[in-house]
This record gives sequence, structure tokens and C-alpha cells, in this order.
Amino acid sequence: MAVIHRTTLAPTKLELLAAWLPSRLWYRAGAAGPRPAKAGGFRLDDPQGEVGIEFIIVTDADADADADGPRPTAYLVPLTYRGAPLQGAEHALVGTMEHGVLGRRWAYDGCHDPVLLAQLPALIEGRARAQDQNVSDLPDDDVTVSRTGDGPLPRNFTTVDDRDGTRLVSPDGPVLRLHRLLEPAPDGRPATAGGATGHLAGSWTLPDGTRVRGLLASLHD
Repeated sequence: MAVIHRTTLAPTKLELLAAWLPSRLWYRAGAAGPRPAKAGGFRLDDPQGEVGIEFIIVTDADADADADGPRPTAYLVPLTYRGAPLQGAEHALVGTMEHGVLGRRWAYDGCHDPVLLAQLPALIEGRARAQDQNVSDLPDDDVTVSRTGDGPLPRNFTTVDDRDGTRLVSPDGPVLRLHRLLEPAPDGRPATAGGATGHLAGSWTLPDGTRVRGLLASLHD
């Protein structure tokens, strides 16, 4: 069970993301640079209790309009938090923070962390439950999954970032696409993306206070 500590972080997660987001292929740059604001998210438990796993949704007030369509208003950022560096993952380091209880923490792009890459398929399979982002030991029933078919998903994903988001690709076939740039479902009821055999959906809050819902990830066989 992930324990949520009420303490200080220096720098904060949002300060780390403000520096890191411009380096991402899928980030839509604004003239004044990113000003991320927390908009939602959830957590997953590490069965070993060592690694923090958090899927943060942030909005960016300074994102410019995209030339190919309406500007994105929200980003999905899966992060993992570790008490020591993850060997071989220097390219995925978002930054380090001083935690008021746990000391120094290394924050990584979770799409490159083997612990998250094991727990995300477990969530889609129904073997793990999303946990509240801010309260210890409280399931987040707002996060929903849907999948056709059964059987275990692979754990040997390779992470591929491009302008459209992040794809977790397996040599065994399935592709798990993370929707880094989030779009609200028109009626608040996300439908599985075309050709997908499963999806992960959740809610977030827009800058004007409106609560919306949309797809966070899609599974393609």
C-alpha cells in the first residue's frame, strides 16, 4: 500500500515538470514556457512497497494552439519515485527532490521504469486497482478499465515516444498507447479508440474548473 505523506518537497513535482516537459516530443510548446497545474491523476501500488507510482494529469496555461487542430489542455505524466537511482535509466530521469520524510527521491518518467511497466498491465488485466492520488489506502473508482479477451499482457515493453504520445511496444504483439495529450470525451463517456481491445479512462479538471473525462490509455493487439 502506498503511504501518502503530508510533507514538503523541494523542488515540487510541478517545478520539476516545468523544466522537463519542454524536452518531450509530445509537448506543445508555449511562448512563455510551461506553467503546469495539477488537474488530476491516481496512484498504483508497488507490491514490494519500494517504488512510488503516480499518474499525474496536469494542465498547461501557456500551451500554444497546435497548427493541426485545437490546442491540448492536459497532459498525462506517469512518474515513479525511488530512494536511489535506477541503473541504466539516466535518460528517463525527470529530476531529484528532497522529501520531508523520506529524504532524497529520484523521479523518473514511469514509462521507462520496470515497476510501472509491470503494474500498468496488471491494472488493465484487473489484478491491480487504481488508488487515490492524495489519500492512503483508498481505491480510486473513478479510474476504469475495459478489455476484450483475457490472458496476461506482456511485461517486456519497449517505450517509444513521438509527437502523438507514448507507445509501449512488445515483441509479443500488443501495443499499449498512452494518451499523453488528453482530450475530453464529448459526452463524458469515453469510448474505446478505434481498433483497440481495451482502454483506461479517468477524469481531470480543466483550468476553468470544469470536470471532464477521457481516455488515458488504449490497448491494441
